[in-house]
Amino acid sequence: MYKVIVAALISALCIAVPVTTVQAANGVKKTVVKKTSAKKKAVKRAGVRRQAVAEPRGKVVRRVVTVRGKKRVVYQRALVAAAAVPAAVAARPTMGDMAGLNLTRDPLDLKSNVALVVDQANAEVLFEKNAGVALPIASITKMMTGLVVVEANQDMDEMLTVTDDDVDRAKFSSSRLRVGDRLTRRNMLHIALMSSENRAASALGRNYPGGLPAFVAAMNAKAQALGMTETRYADSTGLSKQNVASARDLAKLAMAAYEHPILREFSTDAKAVIERNGRPVQFGTTNGLVVPTSGWQIGLQKTGFINEAGRCVMMQAVIEGRSVIMVLLDAKGTAARVADAMRMKKWLTALKPAPFAETIGSGGAGSALSAGAAAMTHSAAGM
Repeated sequence: MYKVIVAALISALCIAVPVTTVQAANGVKKTVVKKTSAKKKAVKRAGVRRQAVAEPRGKVVRRVVTVRGKKRVVYQRALVAAAAVPAAVAARPTMGDMAGLNLTRDPLDLKSNVALVVDQANAEVLFEKNAGVALPIASITKMMTGLVVVEANQDMDEMLTVTDDDVDRAKFSSSRLRVGDRLTRRNMLHIALMSSENRAASALGRNYPGGLPAFVAAMNAKAQALGMTETRYADSTGLSKQNVASARDLAKLAMAAYEHPILREFSTDAKAVIERNGRPVQFGTTNGLVVPTSGWQIGLQKTGFINEAGRCVMMQAVIEGRSVIMVLLDAKGTAARVADAMRMKKWLTALKPAPFAETIGSGGAGSALSAGAAAMTHSAAGM
């Protein structure tokens, strides 16, 4: 009997030991899980605190993320990117900035690195700032493209096709024309001048006798014939930074282009319906100053922009009864270009034609500029 009791006790102890061991192991496991979980939470809280200190206030964004196959919803504050814009601009100086033209000051405090205003009637210079420096001119190039096309007397009703050769693979600029689109040469010219369509300008150059190389040669030959000694063209669109000219040269181009009614009409249309593949499509202008409500009387214009050139504009306008050619190059932003044009217009409004004529007779263009700048200084006080 005693042996049976002892055997029973030994059996009970053998059974109890594994159970206790498993329970202990489970207990340890649970303890480890709790400690790890607490650690992760502490790290997460610390991370949130660091994020709150490092990141500026912004909009809370709801995001769905996947962690170990399970979807979770998290909320994060979006960073404000506005502060990064000035750095991005500063990191990409224009050719004018690199030449130090941004250090030049003028009486009107223009934001354009280059400015020129010429009286169209007598070619007198009314205002100039770095006007003799050759800089990239971007899509102002298209005015010479138009001049060469018109003076070549090519058939304006001939159908031209946009091809893969017209696609911009250097700057990847956008276009409303697709490869395979067919337009008349007239419509190609229209949207090249009004809407600054790069593929249209490229197609115009390609469809010149001898192709694009012959067309670019004709552009440079025309520039030389006009006395544009600081001008060089490399393509028909202006996408290349190698298309360069001075403001003085562009004033000569504007005067020559103004002699052609079709260039005046197409460049100053605010919008137009163009047939693309036989279907009507509406295109608009790149220059808001030509719209009827702007208060401007513009007879010819062309805008331009690439990073190397900044914002540019060349135009003929009538201000206080005087026809002038205005060129603004290398402005930092469309708003700055328009603001400079408005400043120039206000200055010219203060520079009345009659007193200007008297000043010219006594002191020349330099005196006229000084007198006009003084008048503008008084009138610009509230600008």
